[in-house]
Amino acid sequence: MAGRANIPTNNSALIAIIADEDTVTGFLMAGVGNVDLRKKTNYLLVDNKTTVKQIEDAFKEFTAREDIAIVLISQYIANMIRFLVDSYNKPVPAILEIPSKDHPYDPAHDSVLSRVKYLFSSESVASDRR
Repeated sequence: MAGRANIPTNNSALIAIIADEDTVTGFLMAGVGNVDLRKKTNYLLVDNKTTVKQIEDAFKEFTAREDIAIVLISQYIANMIRFLVDSYNKPVPAILEIPSKDHPYDPAHDSVLSRVKYLFSSESVASDRR
């Protein structure tokens, strides 16, 4: 169908992670980590030495890769590159903001939740006109 995104059908779709050390370590221990033949990883460990430019570059790389189906990003890190996260509009890879140990989840800053709220508010306005 026109307008639908092509979702890769191979069984090797990856999850990418942009997060703090504890979160990345947990996901790596769960088996999410991957290093390809070109030594490219599917994660970025963000610490106090990581620049916003490095985070932006990793986000752009992960969202451009065809082998990644989901990008998990800690919400406080997503806030550093909010303009990129909010402007991303493709269905695959899906961008999911997650909490971290030191930074609680704030639904007011979640880009997915704000889009859902917008869609439902638009629907309610449209249904009132009927």
